[in-house]
Amino acid sequence: MYKAILENINGVEIWPVIGLVIFFVFFVGVLIWAFRLKKEEVDHMANIPLEDGDEHFKNGDLSNG
Repeated sequence: MYKAILENINGVEIWPVIGLVIFFVFFVGVLIWAFRLKKEEVDHMANIPLEDGDEHFKNGDLSNG
């Protein structure tokens, strides 16, 4: 049923290609972002689950970042 409907829609064959291109561009963008990170940033992010969360209060910084 769906096959018959999709076969009769004009221009439907371009949507899988567009989806693949969007996924590929996003994936490459994340790879570039990950490889450009500094080692200090990666180490900091790796230790976030192990931290108490009191560092911001000890430093007097009440911001969320």
